[in-house]
Amino acid sequence: MHRRTFLTGLAAAALAHAAAIPDRMKTYVDRGEISGVVTLVSKDGSVRHLEAVGWQDKEKQVPMKPGTIFQIMSMTKPVTTLGIQMLGEEGLLALTDPVEMHLPEFRGQRMASGTAPPRPITVRDLMTHTSGMPEMPPAGAGGAQLYRRMNLTLAEAVSLFSQMPLQFEPGSKWAYSNTGIATLGRIIEVLSGQPYEKFLDQRVFQPLGMKDTFFFPPPEKYDRIAAAYNYETGKLVNLGSAVYRKDARYPMPEGGLYSTAHDLAAFYQMMLNGGVYQGKRLLSKASVEVATKVHTANTAMNWGLGWSVSASPAQSLNLTSKGTFGHGGAFGTYGWVDPARNLIGVFLIQRFGGASVDPIRNVFVEMANSTE
Repeated sequence: MHRRTFLTGLAAAALAHAAAIPDRMKTYVDRGEISGVVTLVSKDGSVRHLEAVGWQDKEKQVPMKPGTIFQIMSMTKPVTTLGIQMLGEEGLLALTDPVEMHLPEFRGQRMASGTAPPRPITVRDLMTHTSGMPEMPPAGAGGAQLYRRMNLTLAEAVSLFSQMPLQFEPGSKWAYSNTGIATLGRIIEVLSGQPYEKFLDQRVFQPLGMKDTFFFPPPEKYDRIAAAYNYETGKLVNLGSAVYRKDARYPMPEGGLYSTAHDLAAFYQMMLNGGVYQGKRLLSKASVEVATKVHTANTAMNWGLGWSVSASPAQSLNLTSKGTFGHGGAFGTYGWVDPARNLIGVFLIQRFGGASVDPIRNVFVEMANSTE
């Protein structure tokens, strides 16, 4: 076969895979496993695929659109760690700093056993989920309802978190910690002199043109926000008006963002470009490289600074290249950057279900990675 004909055939096959994504996603909508989905694939700096399937609100029969706004939950975490790295490049902190240097309420922390830790937790510990801080807020003193009521300020919430005993010696293990990432958000507030959400809006969202990314939804955009669902006994159950977070005070640096596929693609493209997007540099190439390297190879997870990093053969089964970095969210959302393929993928749904959503996501990831 002539080489040009062979390459043309490969390109046609890749396009066929991309074209098949909406039909494949529609099967999950038709089976009632998800209400709808927005998928995006960008290759070599150009969006090759952006499709919406199903319903933004199933009960109201509002169709899903490419510009639908989603709660991206823990996909917020790499945005928070980006803010920390920005402050580091400005000389306002070092990643090796003890947290108590910037937040005095962390002085005198204790282990769950009642003993003092061998060393204080550091900013890097928070970024790599190796601090020993618990995953969730405390059960008492208002913390148990924090994610439902969103009624505390970031300063008030982190003050509560600082008094929680450490679950293990800092740096000795990996354990996912929402309270740790929230603490990074508070450090951003203290060192920047701005509310956490305002800092990110001015320093990240506006420069990247992320016009539909925010922590507290403005009323004029309510009609673009996807309904969120739980999956109970094989059926989708609408979570109702909680999606709007009316009267909320807590920005939730560990999972508070709303965004769109288009906006997220801009954020990921900036990372893929080594910290620059459309001529605007947000972060140095050196900082991007250190953020997306494996820092926790000897622990339970391969983790960078706020990013999950693919580094094992098992993680390549969905055709992900070694060195791919990304993050998911509690409502099934996921985004990743594959530097080896110069490829970005975004998968947006709104279904709470943890690992039960992974098979749907993984189907899209494999199809997206085969579109070249």
